Amino acid sequence: MKIAVLPGDGIGKEIVAEAVKVLGVLDLKLETETALVGGAAYEAHGHPLPDSTLQLAKASDAILFGAVGDWKYDKLERALRPEQAILGLRRELGLFANLRPAICHAPLVGASSLKPELIAGLDLLIIRELTGDIYFGQPRGRRTATDGHFPGADEAFDTMRYSRPEIERIAHVAFQAARKRGKKVTSVDKANVLETFQFWKDVVTEVGAQYPDVALDHMYVDNAAMQLVRAPKKFDVVVTGNMFGDILSDEAAMLTGSIGMLPSASLNASNQGLYEPSHGSAPDIAGQGIANPLATIMSAAMMLRFSLNQAEAADRIEAAVGKVLEQGLRTADIHSEGTTRVGTREMGDAVVKALRG
Repeated sequence: MKIAVLPGDGIGKEIVAEAVKVLGVLDLKLETETALVGGAAYEAHGHPLPDSTLQLAKASDAILFGAVGDWKYDKLERALRPEQAILGLRRELGLFANLRPAICHAPLVGASSLKPELIAGLDLLIIRELTGDIYFGQPRGRRTATDGHFPGADEAFDTMRYSRPEIERIAHVAFQAARKRGKKVTSVDKANVLETFQFWKDVVTEVGAQYPDVALDHMYVDNAAMQLVRAPKKFDVVVTGNMFGDILSDEAAMLTGSIGMLPSASLNASNQGLYEPSHGSAPDIAGQGIANPLATIMSAAMMLRFSLNQAEAADRIEAAVGKVLEQGLRTADIHSEGTTRVGTREMGDAVVKALRG
């Protein structure tokens, strides 16, 4: 089982190191190879996704990814910015399905900004379509306007578009996931305004008819954003487009107490996947040893489950994380009165100890 390890920028190196350390405790034959990506790759190779890194990713069963980005690269042309690495990997590997579970661990109920009764026992899954929508739609660019409110003015434009096969395949992922959970799918759209999402709603409804055992409802994205903080436990599986999913999954992260607790998986049709924490590179705290590695460690557990067919090992890691939280160990982002504050490395060591125990 070959894993491409791509730490990236900022806190990426620190958190990925802890996940690799945890994987090393397991009695599994795992081959890992590390490569540069993002700003680190730009510095060394002049591009955020060098061909050597891309070829390693393609040849691996799974990719363990840290984070990319730094403010110092913001003035680069868009094609050379670190974030283009993750977009390129999604496109080149066909990683169309992004799975982001939002689970509120019992010891962290007090870390959420919401009332405990709203989030205690929370377990929802957001499934985001990852290779279409406005992030990839063509045409895009800048030009001089020939119509609209200000003809002759400079303008920028992006294209939101979805094809039937793109919607069908992500809908099947959602309904199949719901069958293993609470048997409910909420499709989030903006069908009242956007033709693209009226089409989305129509196609999801057609696919839903193939799953009579799964309940389907539809919700406008603005209402979904409100309901996530009003009554989050009413959701089971949420499926939506690329841009809406990007926003809603980060909102859902805060229900759990910290975005540092939210893992993610991005899968293609062959279940080859890229696994990364949902947070960013956090260059402001890089090198300080205070970043939360748990989202990355739990992303590694998802990797074992979805791409490497090692569900038992995944369960062990998740149980170890739960045990560490029950012991009261907390990184800075989830620390509260009465708990013990630890650093990145100490948290990783605690998970390793729990696994061995």
